Amino acid sequence: MSTPIPAAFAALAMSLSALPALAAEATPAPRIIVTGEGEAAVAPDMAVLTLSVQRDAATAREALDANNDAMAAVIAAMKSETIAERDLQTSNFQINPLYVYPKPDAPDQTPKITGYQVVNTLSVRLRDISKIGAVLDKSVTLGVNQGGGIAFTNDDPAATLTEARKRAVADAMAKAKTLADAAGVGLGKVIEISEQSMQPQPMPFAMKARDAMAESVPVQAGENSYRVQVNVTFEIGQ
Repeated sequence: MSTPIPAAFAALAMSLSALPALAAEATPAPRIIVTGEGEAAVAPDMAVLTLSVQRDAATAREALDANNDAMAAVIAAMKSETIAERDLQTSNFQINPLYVYPKPDAPDQTPKITGYQVVNTLSVRLRDISKIGAVLDKSVTLGVNQGGGIAFTNDDPAATLTEARKRAVADAMAKAKTLADAAGVGLGKVIEISEQSMQPQPMPFAMKARDAMAESVPVQAGENSYRVQVNVTFEIGQ
C-alpha cells in the first residue's frame, strides 16, 4: 500500500520543476540596440521677438513713469502693425536699486543707493515674419534699448517632425541591418522604440544705435531644422 504524498510536498515539487522554465523566461533574448537620427527642414512662418525697455532715474517712481511711457508707446506701435493682443505678453518686469560702492580704502564701506532702474520686457509673436525688420526698427525708435532675442518658429511643425521621425527610424533600421550582417545573425522584430525631439533654438539679437540702422533692420529667416533621435531595440533572429 503506497503512502499518499502530502499536498504541501506535492506543491513544492511542482514549483521546483517549474524553476528551469521560469529561469529560461527571465533570461532576456539576445538583442541589438541602435540609435537613429533624422532631420527635416522647413522655412519658418512665425517669429517671437523679445523687446526690453530700461529706464534709470533718481527715484523708483521717476524710473517707473519713464519706463511706462516708453513701453506704452512700444505696445501701441505693435498694435498699429495689426499685432493682436494675444500675441503681446509681458515676460519680465524688474525694479532694481542702483548702488555706488566705496573705494577699498574709504572709511565708510556701506554701498549707497544712487537711483533706481526699471526694466520691462515684452514678448511679441509675429505671424507675418516680413514685418520683423520694421517692428525692430520702430521699437528702438520708441524706446527699446536692451538686447533681446529672435526665435524663428513654425505655427504647426507636425508634418516636418513626422518626416524627421521617418528618417530617424530608417537610419536606425539601416544601422541595425549593418550590425546584424556584420555579426552573421538575422535581424528580428522591433521590441522597443523611444524618441527624443530637438526644436530650433532662439537666435540672439543685439540692439544697435538708431543712427547705425538701415531704414528697416535686415533680417534673414533661413530654415528651421527639426531633429529627431530614436532608440530602437531589435531581437536577434535565428
